[in-house]
Amino acid sequence: MRLSAATLAVLLCVSNALAQKQNNCGAFVTDGRWDAAFDVCTEEAGAGDAAAQNNLGGMYVQGLGVDQNDTEALRWFRLAAQQDYADAQNNLGRMYAQGVGTDQDYSEALRWFRLAAQQDYAVAQRNLGRIYEEGLGVDQDYAEAVKWFRMAAEQGLVGAQSHLGLMYFEAQGVEKDDAEAVKWFRMAAEQGDVISQGYLGAIYYQGMGIPVDYAEAEIWFRKAAEQGVARA
Repeated sequence: MRLSAATLAVLLCVSNALAQKQNNCGAFVTDGRWDAAFDVCTEEAGAGDAAAQNNLGGMYVQGLGVDQNDTEALRWFRLAAQQDYADAQNNLGRMYAQGVGTDQDYSEALRWFRLAAQQDYAVAQRNLGRIYEEGLGVDQDYAEAVKWFRMAAEQGLVGAQSHLGLMYFEAQGVEKDDAEAVKWFRMAAEQGDVISQGYLGAIYYQGMGIPVDYAEAEIWFRKAAEQGVARA
């Protein structure tokens, strides 16, 4: 089949567009080509691309392709966060929570975590839960912590599933429910969460709200031990 000149021109344009799309900031970051990523991300971030700004912030905070610089990381995370880019909002919240590149400010951390969490960003929902669980810059509120842990856990986030299991196990913000604790611990444990594996082992070994099952306990104790956690 012979292609017309016009068709060839269209295909060439499509091919060039695809190549350009694949050689963007995100592609270089994914490939770990940090020197090239820094140049491309800087160009795209300077043009206002929120994803590139967020990637550039991550490169500065980790010193990938550029000298480590928390102040620059904070600046780029903020520019992306102000465009409602959820990952950057969460990253900015972490910088404030940890006092990295800025003074520690839990109120600002709460603000940015909440903005990302309201976009159903699971990691930010988990982080917001931690803020309320520990009472960092706010009154400790276990019920509010449970609400955010649940949102993240239902999206499959391991850390949130583990925390939610613990809230049910220790009756924090909810009535004590060992069966519900086992449910969430198991979800996290099956994804390799060592803390949940240890709790599951103890729950089955001691029969906390469920029948004693030494065989099941041994399975989870062994999985935890394989990750370097000794049985208590």
